[in-house]
Amino acid sequence: MNINKKSLIAIAAIIVLIGSYLIADSILFDGIKPIKIRENGLHANYYVQKQSQPSATVILVGGGVWGDYWAQHLAKSGFVGLSLPYYREEGLPPLPEEIDLAYFETAIKWLNQQPEVNNHKIIVMGASRNAELALVIASKFPDLVHGVVAYSPSSVSWSNTVLPFNSDTLKPSWQYNGQPIPYLAMEKIKGDNSQTLETLAYWKSGLARTQDALKASIPVEQINGPILLFSGTDDQVWPSSFMANQIEKRLDNHLFSHEFQNIQYENAGHLISRNPETISETRTGNMTINGKNYEFEFGGTVEGDQKAKSDAKNKLMEFLRGL
Repeated sequence: MNINKKSLIAIAAIIVLIGSYLIADSILFDGIKPIKIRENGLHANYYVQKQSQPSATVILVGGGVWGDYWAQHLAKSGFVGLSLPYYREEGLPPLPEEIDLAYFETAIKWLNQQPEVNNHKIIVMGASRNAELALVIASKFPDLVHGVVAYSPSSVSWSNTVLPFNSDTLKPSWQYNGQPIPYLAMEKIKGDNSQTLETLAYWKSGLARTQDALKASIPVEQINGPILLFSGTDDQVWPSSFMANQIEKRLDNHLFSHEFQNIQYENAGHLISRNPETISETRTGNMTINGKNYEFEFGGTVEGDQKAKSDAKNKLMEFLRGL
């Protein structure tokens, strides 16, 4: 095959461009690129840098942009991060209902096989509903999990129907070996003729059913390690500070022997669970119910949220360094 001079020059130019891109990318990119894990049914991004000894590891429950941000940040700080989605990806459940905790058990056991991971310092971390799930996972697997970080937490496990996009049939959100994790059954939130939703009142109505709420309480006393909670006292999405206080009361009643911190921020709302590097001027969210769009309040102020997220980030790093 004959290749003329112009073709050789074009090929050489392409090679130079590709080489230049790769060199520039390696120089300019100051983060840690994820290792995609697609084995044993797992869908995760694994963030780690070369290190001389096994490190504390954090599983970011829910994955996504939030999980990838934290996993990379933690890896850059000398820890190991696993950003772990559990639905709405190929091969995973389409909806967050009847989620099998065995999936997370598999993820933890996979981590135990990695040389960079300290098997005695595996932490689960989540925000909002994923904070609920993180607490459930840690209480279910005390031999595998050694601590929890929960942003805007829940003290109880809720039914699938608290999310309007889930199926209408009442189901547990979480289960293990075919058995449901006890949950607080809720009717789906309903809209009215207005354009807004009072989501805080919705969650409080469930917690007001004290006997049902007690049966659905997460057995946090079974967690085998320190617990760090963050919440905003002006959370208008759900009563995270109130539920954090319920968690504290339950731990006190059971003489919990590990470190516990219940950190609450004034002038802060539900958005303290967001990426701390992102400043959002938006103070409302959107929810679609029966084809109609509604707005709901996040609570807090821009300044209050940002101050809380910055302080929480510092306290999180102190927490991990102290493991």
